[in-house]
Amino acid sequence: MKTAAPVAYIGNELDAAGYRLAGVDARVPRAGGEAECFDAARSECALVLMDRTIAARIPAETLEAALAAAAPLVMIVPERAIGEGPASPAQKVRRLLGAET
Repeated sequence: MKTAAPVAYIGNELDAAGYRLAGVDARVPRAGGEAECFDAARSECALVLMDRTIAARIPAETLEAALAAAAPLVMIVPERAIGEGPASPAQKVRRLLGAET
């Protein structure tokens, strides 16, 4: 018997790769298959994370009911802005000192 993953992520391929590295069951739905992928994840996992792009493709009433349900917990992960990456500690210090803007 296969044990269900405790956490699923539904989103784009790039972010899914990062979630997979963290041990999360990451899923990238085919175009038009977002609702089916979401339903499958909800039936198999205790926590379902998804990006805003995928959430926008789920029927509103389905998404609202899932967000209001006690289980499984469903959360929409905010997307980071393009070009926005983690700054190194050195970059942060230079920015704070005014040496870099």
